[in-house]
Amino acid sequence: MSNTPMAASPLTRAVLEIDEYASGLGWDQPARLFALVDTARLRTQEPALAAQLGLADEPETTGLTPVEQDEIPAGKPLDEFLATIAWPDAVAGCALTVERLMLPPSAEAQVPEGLSEAKLAKWVAGHPDRQEVRMTVAVLRDGARDSALRLREKDAPTEVLTGSELVPGLAEALAATFEE
Repeated sequence: MSNTPMAASPLTRAVLEIDEYASGLGWDQPARLFALVDTARLRTQEPALAAQLGLADEPETTGLTPVEQDEIPAGKPLDEFLATIAWPDAVAGCALTVERLMLPPSAEAQVPEGLSEAKLAKWVAGHPDRQEVRMTVAVLRDGARDSALRLREKDAPTEVLTGSELVPGLAEALAATFEE
């Protein structure tokens, strides 16, 4: 993706590429799962797929290529779905992009105790300080992780926050898809 800024690591570049792709689809989208494959290995072992993905003529031979997977089943909790995944050895990592409502840390003290998950979600949705956020989280087999957060109200590439520890719970769930 031409608008993706150069980042320090291939994982960060992949996260930003997925964020840019998701941004192009607009908001109110379902969660999307991606396999991350070594670009050089993909070109060598799957030249037809590399050509289909537009990688045949690219000068860069290193890095990670995100390959979108089938749709995540609607109505199935994300944690249950992730628990069913087993990746083949050719997959170096995986990434997930998902939209959620978040509250600022200042609102945490206002959260009523003892709410069910459904009631808590409804309470957050009605809170005046809620913010819609798109989270893109990626992990590699070796444990490396990175993520990007984009607020709907600041929907611009220059406003994307990146870091390895922004969404630790989701990163752990993705890392578990590589455990045997």
